[in-house]
Amino acid sequence: MNALWITAALLVAGFAGWPVTALVFRLARTIDDRADAAKKAGPAADDPSADVTVDIIPSAPGAETGQTVDGELTTGGGRPPSDATPAAQPVPAQRILRGGAIIGVLERLAVCLAILAGQPVAIAYVVAIKGLGRFAELKETPVAAERFIIGTLTSMLWAAGVAAIVKVLLLS
Repeated sequence: MNALWITAALLVAGFAGWPVTALVFRLARTIDDRADAAKKAGPAADDPSADVTVDIIPSAPGAETGQTVDGELTTGGGRPPSDATPAAQPVPAQRILRGGAIIGVLERLAVCLAILAGQPVAIAYVVAIKGLGRFAELKETPVAAERFIIGTLTSMLWAAGVAAIVKVLLLS
């Protein structure tokens, strides 16, 4: 019977975690949209008691830094940074954070399995592997780094929660 509960926990942690993570990304985007709306509202947006954070974004996406990310996770092309030589060519758009959904499923499976096996230290290995594997992309694109952190924390909390519930309620 334990094998059945462990299998169910892995399936729920690994595959039901994707909609949860997508929901958190949507909530984060809603907060960003509220911040943009507050910025457009004018002087009232400078109210220190407001619960939104407003990021200054260049008027043309990717125009100064090439750091913006659209809905499909591609970096904006556009002009090179202002300190670049005038002869420099525009930076083409490039796809970033490929395979994130598959990596997320594997991450949730690993975290859930680590907790069910009584080896929570293995979670540190998952975090290290994920961080090292994405370091170059995350260093170049801070917007993607924020999305990476949100996704990682959501996935890990979901998987840990599922594993903890199954371990405490069903396997004890």
